[in-house]
Amino acid sequence: MRPSFVIDATPETVHLYRDTHAIVAVDVFRATTVIVTALACGHPIYPVSTVEEARDVATRLHDPILAGEQAGIKPDGFDLNNSPAAVERLANCRPIVLVTSAGTKLLSEARGASSIYVACLRNMIATAAQLIGTHRRVALVGAGTRGKARPEDQYACARIAELLYSQGYMPENERTIAELAQWHGVAVDEMRESPSADFLRETGQHDDLEFALTRVDDIDASAVFNGQQVSLLLPGAVRLAAEA
Repeated sequence: MRPSFVIDATPETVHLYRDTHAIVAVDVFRATTVIVTALACGHPIYPVSTVEEARDVATRLHDPILAGEQAGIKPDGFDLNNSPAAVERLANCRPIVLVTSAGTKLLSEARGASSIYVACLRNMIATAAQLIGTHRRVALVGAGTRGKARPEDQYACARIAELLYSQGYMPENERTIAELAQWHGVAVDEMRESPSADFLRETGQHDDLEFALTRVDDIDASAVFNGQQVSLLLPGAVRLAAEA
């Protein structure tokens, strides 16, 4: 049987793939961009599902940074919002505990899967390179918001899926075929018109919007979540480029 992939959205769908697929979690604005950026800057990072869990994990770390948002608002007592631009500006490689409304919830729902990857625009090629030949079935899941898919997440999922398809992986269902068709040839700048991009502009978070959309495949590393912590895997894009 040929290897295959599926594209889906929201944390509520992850249980469909937990026992059968490698799961790729995508939250471009902004959780997975924060995670990949933190790792590239040398920060250990721990995604969690609730504010309470974040505070608990932080008690077991040395000099941690609490980062994240709930309904777009930084929780009381947290050091940073869910901001990749702010993470990149941090001076020291302190551990980060991250909680967000959708992205870290998606990762928490994926716990128990045999393999869980964290992807954003920064490491799409590297993630695909790691998946190819390693996993027979892959689920690319966008974080979405309030139970609905978000364009930027589905775009990134489709970009990774196109790379899988080019290497012989087949879409598993009609929805996945439709997602591939919808996002084929679409420029990343079109994500500036998404509702999430509007929210970032309206709330004065322009730095994060620019950060997420202007750093595309600039990190040659996939990121893997073990249920507690995310780590980088090297290399990524180099192998895929050599095989193309």
